[in-house]
Amino acid sequence: MTEPNEPSDPWAAPPESPSPSSPPAPAPGAAPPTPYAPPAYAQPPSYGQPPYGQQGYYQQPRSTNGFAIASMVLGILWLYWVGSILALIFGYIARGQIRAGNQQGDGMAIAGIVLGWIGVGILLFLIVLGVAAGAGAFG
Repeated sequence: MTEPNEPSDPWAAPPESPSPSSPPAPAPGAAPPTPYAPPAYAQPPSYGQPPYGQQGYYQQPRSTNGFAIASMVLGILWLYWVGSILALIFGYIARGQIRAGNQQGDGMAIAGIVLGWIGVGILLFLIVLGVAAGAGAFG
């Protein structure tokens, strides 16, 4: 017994279809097809364009926060501990701005904060060492 969609003779020739050179007939009331429409794959996207399938989704590159850069540079240079204090201030300002906006540079801000605290810690250690040495010399 045969299925409804199965031909009765499996070795019979397939039913005749329209020739491949003739275009398909348009539906009644539809506009005729344009014969020279470019295929969808004709042009690859140029540099900076979104990849295939993501035509509406493209983010601009995020900018780096200036306070984060300044914090890291001042933490490295330290400038006789004034830079360490400014690195702390700029680092905390940068972290707040980075959280609030669409910027990057959180790692630089953290590096500036860490280097700033190291500089302040060294300053406090030298002050305590100087006070202890001064107290021992006069006592």
